[in-house]
Amino acid sequence: MNHTTDYLTFEFPKSGQVSNFGIPSSAYLHVPFCRRRCYYCDFPVFVVGDRKNGENSGTIVQYVAVLCQEIQETPNLGASLKTVFFGGGTPSLLSVSQLSHILETLDGKFGIAAGAEISIEIDPGTFTLEQLRGYAAAGVNRVSLGVQAFQDELLQACGRSHSVAEILEAVEIVRSAGIVNFSLDLISGLPHQTLEQWEASLKSAVAISPTHLSSYDLIVEPLTAFGRYFEAGSQPLPADETAAQMYRLAQEILTDAGYEHYEISNYARDGYQCQHNRVYWENRPYYGLGMGAASYVEGRRLTRPRKTQEYYQWVRNLSETTSAATAQLGGETQTDIHPAIEPNFQVSDNDVLLETLMLGFRLAAGVSLSALTEKFTQQTVDRIWHCLQPYWRQGLVEIVNAGAIATLAEGEKLPLSGNLRLSDPEGFLFSNTILADLFSKLGEDN
Repeated sequence: MNHTTDYLTFEFPKSGQVSNFGIPSSAYLHVPFCRRRCYYCDFPVFVVGDRKNGENSGTIVQYVAVLCQEIQETPNLGASLKTVFFGGGTPSLLSVSQLSHILETLDGKFGIAAGAEISIEIDPGTFTLEQLRGYAAAGVNRVSLGVQAFQDELLQACGRSHSVAEILEAVEIVRSAGIVNFSLDLISGLPHQTLEQWEASLKSAVAISPTHLSSYDLIVEPLTAFGRYFEAGSQPLPADETAAQMYRLAQEILTDAGYEHYEISNYARDGYQCQHNRVYWENRPYYGLGMGAASYVEGRRLTRPRKTQEYYQWVRNLSETTSAATAQLGGETQTDIHPAIEPNFQVSDNDVLLETLMLGFRLAAGVSLSALTEKFTQQTVDRIWHCLQPYWRQGLVEIVNAGAIATLAEGEKLPLSGNLRLSDPEGFLFSNTILADLFSKLGEDN
């Protein structure tokens, strides 16, 4: 990462990862194709260039076929899908017929519930009005537009393939297609980015008035172009304090404009929070499908291969395993067959606790004290409170009870109901420090 600023940097515990057991009702589908790789991108993507998309790319045609095969071979655990999310990559490089085929395959396998949130990430300059209307006819009702900045020089500096003019054109296409629920993604902390440029980008986004906004701090990953060009914390990346000011500025401008800061990096108009992403933050299970996709199913977090041919081979193995098992069962498919993919974590109760805290503290609502007590005992809640008291005294942690911030006398116990949360924006800014300290102390106790 380029800054010591704390938000968005915490990693999952290395010893194990799992969340609540349950039947998934959400699916993430990874579409790995891009025109070019952005300089900050660490996702599993396949560059196809400016002229390839949809059916005119044999690579995309093959991938769609393999992805649909994986969907067919994935056990249906019994719940229809309430959210579907096409991420990438650049899913808007899919043709209408390709996206429709994937959705039809999903619906045939799991069922897609009436009123389900179906989201797709799209990039300016990669789709037409006819195409987006086709997506909407196929069921897409939410789009996330990858804007990143409203200055052409910054877009070029981070390897984006679009211009500011194409952003504005893309927004008009979204509106003309009748898609009301759309989000804009912005990135702060870009090379050479100033506070004035960041403020201008925020105000440009507010002027467009999307129903949702995501504001991410740049993370410099070691194997990316930025990882080769820049050393974390050094110029031309903004200084740590400037990055913190950018976070505070986003919180001020966006909340003043009527957006609810409901998650550490996400803002929404009333009724337009991203339901799919809440599945992750609330630690609920979900299917992950496609190259490099991670899933949480039946208490296991599994990640598919990040390289195309390895992923194709894995799906072939999956198909062979399922076919062999079906033959052994006299033609009946065994629903719990799914070959192990690394990582395949075995978890302890402490792992579940740590993940619940890590994800819950990303949300403005925080974590429920009654739910923590019910799941992990009052003694565990007391330990958590003991660890967090120094940050509570600094105003970085808050106790919310009956809709108001509660005040406690020194040494007083937590209420039995209400929520523990990080304050906004300062607690969110120091979330990494708070969580690392909390994890360390809870780990010592075990």
